[in-house]
Amino acid sequence: MMAGRAGKIGFLINPVAGMGGAVGLKGTDGLAEEARARGAKPQAAERARTCLSKLARESKSLLFFTASGEMGERALHECDLHYEGVYEASEESSSIDTKAACQAFLEKGADLILFCGGDGTARDVASKTDQVPILGIPAGVKMHSGVFAVSPEAAAELTLGFVRGELKVRDTEIVDVDEDLYRSGVLQTRLYAVAKTPYLPVLVQDRKRIYSSSSEEEFKDQIALFAGEFMRDGSAYIIGAGTTTGRIAEHLGVEKTLLGVDVVQNGLLILKDAAEKDLLDLLDRVKSAKIIISPIGAQGFILGRGSQQISAAVIRRVGTENLIIVSTPHKLAELSYLLVDTGDPEIDRSLSGKRQVVTGYRIAQRKDVFAASMPPGS
Repeated sequence: MMAGRAGKIGFLINPVAGMGGAVGLKGTDGLAEEARARGAKPQAAERARTCLSKLARESKSLLFFTASGEMGERALHECDLHYEGVYEASEESSSIDTKAACQAFLEKGADLILFCGGDGTARDVASKTDQVPILGIPAGVKMHSGVFAVSPEAAAELTLGFVRGELKVRDTEIVDVDEDLYRSGVLQTRLYAVAKTPYLPVLVQDRKRIYSSSSEEEFKDQIALFAGEFMRDGSAYIIGAGTTTGRIAEHLGVEKTLLGVDVVQNGLLILKDAAEKDLLDLLDRVKSAKIIISPIGAQGFILGRGSQQISAAVIRRVGTENLIIVSTPHKLAELSYLLVDTGDPEIDRSLSGKRQVVTGYRIAQRKDVFAASMPPGS
């Protein structure tokens, strides 16, 4: 075993995590079949393998406890890692399987539970753990909790640092949103648990914060006024989720899906609550398109969280030069840098570097953008 802590890791995947994002469902809890019907493809296993592949390159002395099949065993086998199956999962796994698997990990003496999913999976894992740290490989539609690494690669770095005894743990909040309200445009979060997680500032995301003050509202109005001017060029504007982008739509007199993706052209709403496929179909028909996005709360993600409909395929079609970032100055000042995690390393690299962020009426600031797979200091 490695020096420091014994490298005993409980590992599981929520196979359907994140499937609802690209197809506009804003979550997959209870909607896996509908997501599949809309053409959604599983992505959690691929993100888990990205993390495991890095662990396989770095160390062969880890022992994983896992659940059968798609809940973990298959990915560990494909990545040639040493594992022991300790739980037989249902053919269509559920939160019951997640909780039961975690109980089995604890009984085997796991020092860390590494899971791949979103906030719903984090809730289930945290409900069965107390003193044992947990760490999330981000793969869900909603990831507001503080137990998630910023990327699968970062999850591998944190795992290795923990088992080597190089990292301390911190208490962090497990939060989730009411998905029914979320789909109707209302963001209502609830604290479910406090969990311990390995921590290194650049590799672990902060819990999402919601900003609200009179000055914030004034700057949103300024941004909206400026956007109303530059959006007269005839392009189709793909507008991501958030209150700042929502103010732009309000200024234009169109009804924005607060927590979804809409498209406006020549002052008219031409696509509401669009899925990835809707956007790709639209791009076949329009001559010019641009994307307007805003960073998510304290996490600093501009792509890869909350608006997965704006996928790497959509960005490639639109062109990275046609990406417009908007943010109030206060929110931007609290972010050391911005992050992208589209799932496509080439697109993430092309988006990295100094980029302009519109912060007011004809006002912009330059901000560093990094691929979440390689944040600064990692």
